[in-house]
Amino acid sequence: MAKNIYVGNLPFSTTDDDLSELFAPFGAVKAARVIKDRITERSRGFGFVEMENDEEADKAIGEMNGKDIDGRPLKVSEAKPREERRGDGSY
Repeated sequence: MAKNIYVGNLPFSTTDDDLSELFAPFGAVKAARVIKDRITERSRGFGFVEMENDEEADKAIGEMNGKDIDGRPLKVSEAKPREERRGDGSY
């Protein structure tokens, strides 16, 4: 089963392809996406990688968390499910 990985503290120049290449040594990358600002289209400094299976994903998390990329230590963990937003303006 596929596992989604959160990757934080990315250099702002990182592309989707760069992110995919970073995680490819650990196994099959199904998808890699750097999150961008909707208005400026600039990287927000984090992204998500979807790996083919849990074992590969766990190995990638263990080896990539804290790894220095362009002077920035990555923050890598299993992605948490997104919380639902309330569209009515309440908290």
